[in-house]
Amino acid sequence: MKPPYKPTGKSAHSPARSGASRPSAAKPAPAKVRTEPLSEGEMEQLQALLDAVPAPLEALDVSMLDGFLIGVLLQPKAVPNFQWMPYVLDSEGRSPPAGFDSKTLLALVRRRYAELNEALVGRQWFDPWVFELDEDASPSDVVFPWVAGFALATEHFPDLMRQDAADLLEPLASLYMHLDPDDLEDADELLEEIETLEPPADVAEAVESLVRSSLLLADITRPNKPTPTAPPKRRGPPPRGGHQRW
Repeated sequence: MKPPYKPTGKSAHSPARSGASRPSAAKPAPAKVRTEPLSEGEMEQLQALLDAVPAPLEALDVSMLDGFLIGVLLQPKAVPNFQWMPYVLDSEGRSPPAGFDSKTLLALVRRRYAELNEALVGRQWFDPWVFELDEDASPSDVVFPWVAGFALATEHFPDLMRQDAADLLEPLASLYMHLDPDDLEDADELLEEIETLEPPADVAEAVESLVRSSLLLADITRPNKPTPTAPPKRRGPPPRGGHQRW
């Protein structure tokens, strides 16, 4: 298993580079510490740890986990770790048996969570984790687990779905078009929107749509706040006995 699809073009949401002034030599700007992405070996380790979660728990696989994390991160209010982490080990949120050690597993999950959060905040491209299937698989088959994980997050944490329906319609339709229509109950407008969409021509296009839809949803639920500007300094009164030009 590996996420082999890494489009090379810039995302439409990639911010333009700005010509920021250089910091002075006396006070260099601190380097921004970026989250170290999981290597392919660490992703395989994570999947093995998820496979080892004991029954009757039903842990997510890494693709479903990836979509689930995006669904959690796109909530308009941050979801505390202790609320979403149980669903990584079990889709119903049941507690693991006493003595089960999930420390390493959850440490890897937190790194991916941090990496995806950085991408959403910066409106940057990220590589969704999807399984490489055989050549007979359709693009929807490939991205289905990822979208199912996203849907699981919105089921347990529905605040995202309570945003303005008109704004959500296009990006949600682009995601949920990969699900069975029978699973979309009481979603007539969404189904109508899905019917207007062309299915992705290939897996690369389907994966690109996952990222694009996620960034569009981030614009709605997690808008970037403008940098506040300092108010102009107030000028004092003119000196006594004279006049001052302003």
